[in-house]
Amino acid sequence: MRGTFLSIEGLDGSGKSTLASTLSDYLIKNCGCNVVLTREPGGNLLAEKIRNLLLDPKNDIVPEAEALLYAAARAQHVKTVIMPALERGNVVISDRFIDSSIAYQCFGRGLDYRLVLEANRLATGGLEPDLTLLLDLEVELGLQRVFLKKKDKDRIEKEAISFYRYVRRGYLEQARRYPERICVIDAGRDIDIVSREAKNLVLSFLKKRCVL
Repeated sequence: MRGTFLSIEGLDGSGKSTLASTLSDYLIKNCGCNVVLTREPGGNLLAEKIRNLLLDPKNDIVPEAEALLYAAARAQHVKTVIMPALERGNVVISDRFIDSSIAYQCFGRGLDYRLVLEANRLATGGLEPDLTLLLDLEVELGLQRVFLKKKDKDRIEKEAISFYRYVRRGYLEQARRYPERICVIDAGRDIDIVSREAKNLVLSFLKKRCVL
């Protein structure tokens, strides 16, 4: 039986990484699931090297090259990490996936939606998450959370606040387009409330798929 692919999306500061780790631990300890926790860009040696290139503030990367680098990292990630895990019947939880490219490259950078989508369809072989949790919050709150934790900004974090407003709009547009896959969660609330809502959504989904 093919495994289940879950992605967690949202702006920096929305709590994606924390939630991904929390969900992974919960499913392993309380549900007996075999979970593969991964992230994008990254998840394997080559993709992590691409991640370093993309986030290094010293690199001046044009939007088209940025989009293709993300797609290249995703292609490697899908073929070497995600698909093998799904074929083993695992639950895969990825911190970001294709919705990030649509939000950041199409809405944030202004690239053509169809071109970015087609590049990523090639990279993924058409693979999409079975369920996506979109952690939505005000841009200002997300950036405030990020900069409370970090002194140095990476290349993406140096963008103007208007860029992040476009990215948020892109995420919400994706949720409007794919309501059967993307569940929007208010991430401006206490982390325990957010985690509880996310767990309930995931558990309900896994039960419907007869995974639990």
